[in-house]
Amino acid sequence: MSEEIGAPQAPHTPAATAPAEVTAADVARLAGVGRAAVSNWRRRHADFPKPVGGTETSPSFALPEVEQWLRAQGKLAEVPLRERVWQQIAAHPGGAVTALVKAGGALLVVRERPAEWLKLAAAPDEHMADLLRPVLDEVLRARLGAGHALDEVPLPPATVPLLRAAAELAAELGAREAFEFLLGRHLDANPRQYTLTPDGLASLMAALAGPAVRTVLDPACGTGTLLRAVPGATVLYAQDSAPELAALTALRLALGGPAPVRAAAADSLRVDAFAGETFDAVLCHPPFNERNWGHEELAYDPRWEYGFPARTESELAWVQHCLAHLREGGTAVLLMPPAVAARRSGRRIRADLLRRGALRAVVGLPAGAAPPYGIPLHLWVLRRPAPQAAPPSGLLLVDGSAAEYGAVEAAWAAYDRTGTVEEVPGTTRVVPVVELLDDDVDLTPARHLPPPAAGGGPAELTAVREHLTETLGRAARLTPPPAAPPAGTAARPPLTTIGELARAGALELHTGTGAGAGSAPVLTEQDVYAGTGPSGTLAAGPDEPVLTAPGDVLVPVVGAASVARVVSADTAGAVPGRGLVLLRPDPAALDPWFLAGFLRGTAGTRRASSHASTATRLDVRRLRLPRQPLAEQRGYGARFRALAEFEDALRLAGRLGEQLVQGLYDGLSDGTVAPD
Repeated sequence: MSEEIGAPQAPHTPAATAPAEVTAADVARLAGVGRAAVSNWRRRHADFPKPVGGTETSPSFALPEVEQWLRAQGKLAEVPLRERVWQQIAAHPGGAVTALVKAGGALLVVRERPAEWLKLAAAPDEHMADLLRPVLDEVLRARLGAGHALDEVPLPPATVPLLRAAAELAAELGAREAFEFLLGRHLDANPRQYTLTPDGLASLMAALAGPAVRTVLDPACGTGTLLRAVPGATVLYAQDSAPELAALTALRLALGGPAPVRAAAADSLRVDAFAGETFDAVLCHPPFNERNWGHEELAYDPRWEYGFPARTESELAWVQHCLAHLREGGTAVLLMPPAVAARRSGRRIRADLLRRGALRAVVGLPAGAAPPYGIPLHLWVLRRPAPQAAPPSGLLLVDGSAAEYGAVEAAWAAYDRTGTVEEVPGTTRVVPVVELLDDDVDLTPARHLPPPAAGGGPAELTAVREHLTETLGRAARLTPPPAAPPAGTAARPPLTTIGELARAGALELHTGTGAGAGSAPVLTEQDVYAGTGPSGTLAAGPDEPVLTAPGDVLVPVVGAASVARVVSADTAGAVPGRGLVLLRPDPAALDPWFLAGFLRGTAGTRRASSHASTATRLDVRRLRLPRQPLAEQRGYGARFRALAEFEDALRLAGRLGEQLVQGLYDGLSDGTVAPD
């Protein structure tokens, strides 16, 4: 399909429309430099394009003028197509979301009616908009049904250049991938406007809903991540109170697969667009801690089958809304804040959910699994009980912070099949419902799971002690010799910067995204700071990601600490995450340990850092190091490598010491370790 769409098109007359505008940060991204370089260009080059908008402190420039200037200066061969399309999205006078909806509609026509799109694209801009309207309406009705969330999207002629550009990008990437890229750039540019469910967690929630799901609803769909994770669904139902999110979700799902999509824009609790309908599964990441959820006007709503939620229990209103939309035996999976499992104001509803067998499992997630990232959220798994069926005698509790997502899936599958599961201390247990029906009805998993044996038991604590002793001895042997001043008064070598080395070809510079095609692990900022292996999960993206290789140097760019880590064979093959820059030195020009060592210098980091209101950001291109022959670099590199090995030994000793101390505290307090 993409080759056909990319075929030569007949000339067309561009509509009279203002060119896309870019900020200084956008110009820096186009040229692959820091923002300071753009400021210098504006001061030093009289022919640099003049601002066409923005403010005095944050001006914007016409993209065609910027592109022409960069190319004339030899700073840019050509602006990548995806960057040009994104700039048109970002500069749209109606806002980026409006532009995304229009571009998504065109991409859907490209995907569903490629031959018709080619005929439409041959028309001049002023006629193409009128010709596209009926075709788009047909495609939208076929995929989204009547009264869909994109009804009557205006398509003025001025929008046509954007639609053509989006189709060109689809020829390069594919329609689905093009929309995912553009939507991803919008979400990255506005991180505080959206509460996103990570892809890995969405896949877990879809797996817990079951393998035979054909119809599925998300009543607080956001950007559609949960519905997109359900394989094999025959119809996808979505609702969100924000019309723009309902529209984006509808397009995203329609572009993602063949299943019909039904999307509605309204508050699900107040205006249920699918009232009376039931589904195989409901997945939901509801808004948390809402007071204005409709408590006053919904007091007699028939959905409150398990009790009328208090004003402070909006999440329990969402739980019952999801249950009301399940067929008998259907499964709902909701992401919940941990307080819902223990608040006294919700204990009666929790008790009724347990007694009647609607609540089947509570999974405690580790902090950082989903926003808000500082809170360890829960997953609730519920099932619509059959009228005469006996409720299960126990509730599955899983501490997901101590188990991989795969282990959570396996525990749920075993419990769902047999009503029981092998108890794993500290991780998994089926708790009798009668034990939970006390005055508190506290369903927090950690409070009902037996703790694991202290440090694994006395034998394991002995092994930890032996490992600690060995590591302390190694750290002592690696302790650097006394520091001494350099001999003589030789002049210090001239300095260069990372940016200059990159332009000279002595190293490659790649910005980490944590996204791409494939299934490689992700090395996060925290991994680099802690000196541990990759712990992140790859987010979907259209490009093949850059993988770490031995000798690469990773530098975190957010935070005041001076850190640079040389990639070893153990951590090779990972994708650099957000907030990391990967430097790949040419071994014929740069020693990686020499490079990393000088990047660790506090003075250099301080000079290359800028300070925002809440964070310090490092401009890696401004970091400096001396110009030295490779042989001299290797002398420094050997010393820096020895320092890194000493640091690693100290770090490991600290972790082992904490493990031993805590294990002994636990063992002495629970009686598994004798005091003598």
